[in-house]
Amino acid sequence: MNIQPTLAGLRAELDAHRRAGRRIGFVPTMGNLHAGHIALMRQARQHADVVVASIFVNRLQFGPNEDFDRYPRTFEADCAQLAEAGVDVLFAPDEAELYPQPQTYRVLPDPTHGDILEGHFRPGFFNGVATVVCKLFNVVQPHVAVFGKKDYQQLMVIRNMVQQLALPIDVQAGETLRAHDGLALSSRNGYLSAAERAEAPRLYATLQWLAEQIRLTPQHAADLEAQATQLLTQHGWQPQYITVRRRRDLHPPTSFSAATHSSTAHSAANSAEPLVILAAAFLGKTRLIDNLEV
Repeated sequence: MNIQPTLAGLRAELDAHRRAGRRIGFVPTMGNLHAGHIALMRQARQHADVVVASIFVNRLQFGPNEDFDRYPRTFEADCAQLAEAGVDVLFAPDEAELYPQPQTYRVLPDPTHGDILEGHFRPGFFNGVATVVCKLFNVVQPHVAVFGKKDYQQLMVIRNMVQQLALPIDVQAGETLRAHDGLALSSRNGYLSAAERAEAPRLYATLQWLAEQIRLTPQHAADLEAQATQLLTQHGWQPQYITVRRRRDLHPPTSFSAATHSSTAHSAANSAEPLVILAAAFLGKTRLIDNLEV
């Protein structure tokens, strides 16, 4: 695996691959990698001849009271995982390389997509995400890029940005990887104490319960969301949102016809409004997010 810390070095290497007619796949990360990231790398390999990963902790997407300074930097361990996964090129710039000047030009997502849910509780988050991803896309110029479904709203924002800016990139979604007890793999899981780690699977279990209830009584969605919120609160969580939304734009559904793969509700799978449940909640000082398509 070649490690490229500079824009010039990366461009020169990838230009050579393009001249040779090779298809380039790209997976951007902030490092502190886990098995979920590695699955995205392997998915990129299925669509590309050359797999490029990036590691860059993007200051623009952290709020003033968030964890930029304490975000784990595990570069050597990350490199070992990427090399074992067969990644060809790692772009690992420092801030001065990627932001040689203050990044006063920004990509601003549609507020109806970027200022709800995560964007509501983390103002400016998607501005920072869209800006750095657009910049990385311009540098790497991949044919395909892979993003995980765990960050469901981020995936939607990136797909819409690519479509509206006419970027020639195929954005692929990677399924969420989970621990044996259902907890979605996340770099922030490392912040959890032993007791919190034992409690953490309740978030996904609550989403599963809510999904089943929505399938049975979709007309009671608002009450069911409130019950799910109360269930977490009773076990020491501090929920910010647990909500049922349309998959296509993450707005509240105009009708509740939950798409499902079960045979009992197969007809609902053709619904014009397939749904997803999204949640964000603090467990102690750690903020966890998760989602479940229904």
